[in-house]
Amino acid sequence: MSTADETRPAARLTVLAGPSGAGRASVVEAVRARFPATWTPVPATTRPRRGHEVHGVDRIFLDPAGFARLVAEGRLIEWSRVGPYLRGTPHRPVRARLVAGRPVLLPLDPDGALRVREVEPDARLVLLVPPGFRPDARTAAAFELTLRHDLLERVTGELVGLLGSSFPAPVQPRPRG
Repeated sequence: MSTADETRPAARLTVLAGPSGAGRASVVEAVRARFPATWTPVPATTRPRRGHEVHGVDRIFLDPAGFARLVAEGRLIEWSRVGPYLRGTPHRPVRARLVAGRPVLLPLDPDGALRVREVEPDARLVLLVPPGFRPDARTAAAFELTLRHDLLERVTGELVGLLGSSFPAPVQPRPRG
């Protein structure tokens, strides 16, 4: 016997968004070091591979036609243009990790985070801002939490706590009878 509760994802998608220079990459690295259960998606891009990058590990490198196919087929949770290139997050691996019970931490800019919310309404949006940065009220209101990135350890601790709480209460068996 199966219920809707038994089929819900066992973890939550958390989007860490912030303006350029907010320190998303360093925070994600610190969170993953402290909470290895956290998974971060591998983005797809049309930009050329740099010498040290590994296809499928650092990025999924696609030609523009391949990227356009992913967009047309609705296989990206979000995507955007960055300079002359396109980048996006494949949706299927995110869903697979959530269903498998792994919390997902997705670093994006604020616009990307809002696009994720359209596809994954249950995603938790966290805004990371550098000291002295004041987001406008409309931007701040779209996020569940705003973290000031003044101390890496403090921000990391708060995010690890959030990710650890991203697991819903276990499904309780229904009494028979």
